[in-house]
Amino acid sequence: CQENCFQYCLALFLYFDMQTAFFNNKKITIMGLGVLGRSVGEAIYLAEHGADLIITDLKLQDMLQESLDKLAHFDNIQFVLGEHRLQDFRGRDLILKGPSVPLDSEYIAEARKEGTPIEMSASLMVKLSGVKTIGVTGTRGKSTTTHLLHDILTRAGQHTVLGGNIRGVANLPLLDDVTDDTIALLELDSWQLQGFGDAGMSPHIAIFTTFMRDHMNYYNGDEEAYLADKANIFLNQTKNDHLIIGRQAARKVMDVYRGQFRSEIHLMNSDSIPHDWTVRMPGEHNRYNAACAMEAARVLEIPDEIIKESLAEFEGMEGRCSFVGTFQGVNVYNDTNATTPEASVAALAALDTSEKNVVLIAGGEGKGLDMQPFVEAMKQHAKAVVLLDETGTDTIKDQVLAFTDIPTSLEPDLEHCVRRAFEFASPGDSLVMSPGFASFGKFFKNEFDRGEQFVQFVKSQE
Repeated sequence: CQENCFQYCLALFLYFDMQTAFFNNKKITIMGLGVLGRSVGEAIYLAEHGADLIITDLKLQDMLQESLDKLAHFDNIQFVLGEHRLQDFRGRDLILKGPSVPLDSEYIAEARKEGTPIEMSASLMVKLSGVKTIGVTGTRGKSTTTHLLHDILTRAGQHTVLGGNIRGVANLPLLDDVTDDTIALLELDSWQLQGFGDAGMSPHIAIFTTFMRDHMNYYNGDEEAYLADKANIFLNQTKNDHLIIGRQAARKVMDVYRGQFRSEIHLMNSDSIPHDWTVRMPGEHNRYNAACAMEAARVLEIPDEIIKESLAEFEGMEGRCSFVGTFQGVNVYNDTNATTPEASVAALAALDTSEKNVVLIAGGEGKGLDMQPFVEAMKQHAKAVVLLDETGTDTIKDQVLAFTDIPTSLEPDLEHCVRRAFEFASPGDSLVMSPGFASFGKFFKNEFDRGEQFVQFVKSQE
């Protein structure tokens, strides 16, 4: 027993020493600090492991102050704010690229010209850890599928680290938690999958939920470029790996990438779940997500009774059509993460009881998407619609305000939206903020801030 304990401690020591050695004295530039906390965590980890850091961000100090305060005590970090400089991408050992860095960034091109490795934190963590990896992507459904699968794995006693596109979770610090039997479960957006593509890697189990037009402001309207980033989740898989793909995504993905699949393919739909199983999360779209999570768990040979229990008890995620409470007899839902029209259409369909008793708050910053399906869903499912006066909302407000069969309103801020929505609602109705647009603009830091403000304004109506 003492000998085994010694061997384990020695292996642990060598592992952490390896991480320290990998980053120690490395000249690393972090491109993008941000305000969500992930890049701050990466920076802390790298600084603590001896890296010589330059952190560069286009935002100014006052916009990043909360993040900067967490890093102020390190003397091995240099900050370059309000600009990027070519000199900070020359003579470096590694560039850690943040999400949404432009595809044609001259600074990344400068680093590539020198042969400097370009990494992203999720793929770098996987590369250094070498653990079995499950990656989940999709325009819609990836967050819910990831967290539901995490619930299943936890119930099954599987040691799992949860990362990728998880709010406030940095990926590199996960290295301290992995062991030989760890599974890394990662929610991966298109930007993070750029990192997997650059590294020539794909997760051992890939889940691709849905594919729709999104982030067209970033991809300059090029849907194929968006899909190309997403496809990195399976393009480097081997015959021993698994691709679990939802039927909605499969129509596009399997047509474009015909002949390029090397792993075992599992095609899933909402009816893939046994008919006598209960999915606690409302809506057909969540049954679809649950089917993808179920299949991944089955690939891992987790017993059906554990999967079934999780599906019946998992309540969903905050900000994804999550139940806030009942106020003035009105059932209130926070769907702030619905940043595409398709997501809001799904929320309206899930909440409408065929009595047309859903009061909707919508609107935000545009992403270059077709909003007409959302407008049509409002006509079909909403009792009333309240619009937030934002730049993206301008694309639909004339149509919505012209509705003749349901009341509508355009409000100057979210607080006024909530007040007006309660005026339209009656006891027994459902009130949902499902914007259909992005959150970045004059009102909110991000979609999480939007959701928190919404809940605060709702509770003030008591």
